[in-house]
Amino acid sequence: MKKVIVACGSGVATSQTVASKVTRLLKERNLDDIKVEVVDLKSVDSHIKSSAAYIAITKVEKQYSIPVINGIAFLTGINMEAELQKIIDACK
Repeated sequence: MKKVIVACGSGVATSQTVASKVTRLLKERNLDDIKVEVVDLKSVDSHIKSSAAYIAITKVEKQYSIPVINGIAFLTGINMEAELQKIIDACK
């Protein structure tokens, strides 16, 4: 099972919304082996090593060893399919 993490400023409403949407989109594509997990922004660094991708809601100031996905796309629908494909590719 691959893990994708989602984090926003407070780790509550927005990240939960994005995680739910991404989970639903992955299930629609029969990709049940990808787990989407909400984490606190302060704990992102500790989850990076065990994750295939990071869905960021806030602006990311540093470089990570895994793909960083634009989480705003899942709120607005703009470029959502492209960002979803990045998640799928990262989990292959």
